[in-house]
Formats: sequence, structure tokens, C-alpha cells
Amino acid sequence: MTEVISTQSVVDLAAIAEKFAFPGTVTNVQAFGSGNINDTFLVTVDSLEAQHFILQRINTLVFRQPELIMQNMRIFSDHVYQRLQYAPPNRRWEVPRVLSTKDNHDYCTDTQGNFWRAISFISGSQSFDTMQDLAQAQEIGYALGMFHNLISDLSPEKLADTLVGFHITPLYLRHYEQVLATAKPQPSPELDYCLQFVSDRQTSAYILENAKAAGELPLRLMHGDPKINNIMFDTVTHKAVSVIDLDTVKPGLVHYDIGDCLRSGCNPAGEETEHWESVAFDTDLCQGILQGYLSVAKDFLTENDYAYMYDAIRLIAFELGLRFFADYLAGNVYFKIKYPEHNLARALVQFKLTESIESQEIKIRKIIQDIK
Repeated sequence: MTEVISTQSVVDLAAIAEKFAFPGTVTNVQAFGSGNINDTFLVTVDSLEAQHFILQRINTLVFRQPELIMQNMRIFSDHVYQRLQYAPPNRRWEVPRVLSTKDNHDYCTDTQGNFWRAISFISGSQSFDTMQDLAQAQEIGYALGMFHNLISDLSPEKLADTLVGFHITPLYLRHYEQVLATAKPQPSPELDYCLQFVSDRQTSAYILENAKAAGELPLRLMHGDPKINNIMFDTVTHKAVSVIDLDTVKPGLVHYDIGDCLRSGCNPAGEETEHWESVAFDTDLCQGILQGYLSVAKDFLTENDYAYMYDAIRLIAFELGLRFFADYLAGNVYFKIKYPEHNLARALVQFKLTESIESQEIKIRKIIQDIK
């Protein structure tokens, strides 16, 4: 929901917005979007060239090296922009671009030391928090495939690793074991279920990292957070037109993105459902996402990439459940909660989703094989 900021804030924000190079003058600044990490504002300008741009205050508690975030974003967006200019796709596709300040920097700071950046606005587009239908599932897959395809020729060494250890399941498992050694949780059947669930799957936590270490899966660039509300859809055609929220773009395995996209997209009940027993992995949505993804990702995928695709889908659901469960045992120190057992409930949802994926392994592998 968009709300107008108070007059005093608009003046302050307008002054910050004016530090960036753009045609025209600022006429309005208002809060924008539903992100829960950075503060995001929509800036309106009186220009025929572009009527809006995005102004963001970066959360430096989460992103402790914002200069590296901006360096990554500049390299990534410039590379993709050049690719799109050189070989434009046969449909609308845009990449958010970094706007320089008037003194030619990628960001500016205010008198309080806050870190600000400006990004081009993807006009005539909207995002969704839940999957609407099968056609949208294919578009979400297409968007992730297009994202990966456009950076498949960009060396991962050119981008900084801004979130070391992110999606490295063995590291989360090690953290869980450290927490478990000193935790004194309230006994319950749900707790016992989670403890047994993790215990039964410890060895499988290493599957993707072992494949990477063996050279079977190459290090590439990944988005890091390809959930549905980071994909923009054209308001007229309802086709995907952009992938946003580029703060987590970094070297990694594309399998983390594939797994995370399917984990979040194929659970109609959602991550926050209280009815964890009814959580199930929807293989029709899985097929739709993979069809869309592989329609543009086949050019750079190897035989090994396909071989580990099922493992990625299963592992990332397990990994998130493990992270939620470890945080519950640690006393809820990382994820925001609404009640004491919130992270336990979230863990149960992801573990139930993992179970559903495992129970449909043959079907999911056949989907991958057939689309390939």
C-alpha cells in the first residue's frame, strides 16, 4: 500500500532525490512497496523522458558493505543492459538501472550517515505476493530463466560475495548443531518431529556443495532471492517484464535460485500457514515454472545441472526449515516473530513441504526429464 510521507519528510527526501542525475525536477516523494529490509520511495519528476524513479535507503545493519552491493548492481545492470541492446528479446524485458549522483557516484549519504541510492522505475508493471494461476507460474519460470540467461556470460569473479555462507546448507547445519548443544526448548510432539526430521537428513545436506567441490556444478551468478514478489508483471499483457531486488546477486549455484523459486512458488498454502499438516508441493505449478525456466535457460545448462535439479528443490525447502528451527532453538534472534513458537511453526511448514517433495520424487524427476 502506498502512503504519502509528511510534508517535512517530502522536503528532506526531495533534497536527497535531487542529488541524483535525472531529467526534470522532483514534484513528489511517497513510500512505495512492501519490502521489509530497505526503505523504498517512489519519486515523481516533471519530465517527459521518465516520470518516476526509485529512491532507497539501504539497511546497513543487513548489508554491512553497501558500497559492494552498489558495485555488484552497477556491473550486473550495465552488463544486462548491453546484452539487451545487442540482442533484444522478442518481448518486453527490462533491468533496473543504477542512477548516478550529479557528481557521478552510485550512491550518496545524508547528514545522519544514511546510505541512499536511486534506481530506474519499471513503469506499467506490478508484482504479486501469491501465485495466481498456471500461466503465471510459467511466467515466473521464464523470468528466472531470462535473468540467469542474461548473466550466463558474466564471470562470477567480477562480483563480490556480499553474503558469505548464504545458501550453504552444511554451514546452516553446523550452526544448528552448535545451537542444539546448549538449547533447552519446551518439550512437544512438534519439537520431537523437527529434531528427528533434521537427524534423518543430515548427510543429504551436503549434496549440492559436494557437487560444486567436485566440479560437477559450476560457480555462476545467482539472484539469491527469486520469490514471486520480486518479479514484475506488465499490467496490460500480464507477462513478466523484470526481476527486481538485486541486493543479493552474488556468485553461487543457479540451483539455489531454482530450488528457492520452486519452494516458494509451489506451496499454495504459503510459508505462514498455521495448518502445516496440509502443506503440499504442487507438481502442476512445478511443471509450469520449469517449462517457463527451461524455455530460456537451455542454452547454458549442462547435463549435470539437470541431474541435480530435483536435489535443489528438496534441499532448499529443508534448508529454510532448518534455519527457522535453529532460530527457534536459539531464542528467535534472527527472524522476526509474532509469537514465541512462530519460528517452530515456520519450520514445520518447510519440513512438511520437504516431505511432500520427497514423496513425489519420481514424478518431479519425470517432469524435469520430459521438459528437458
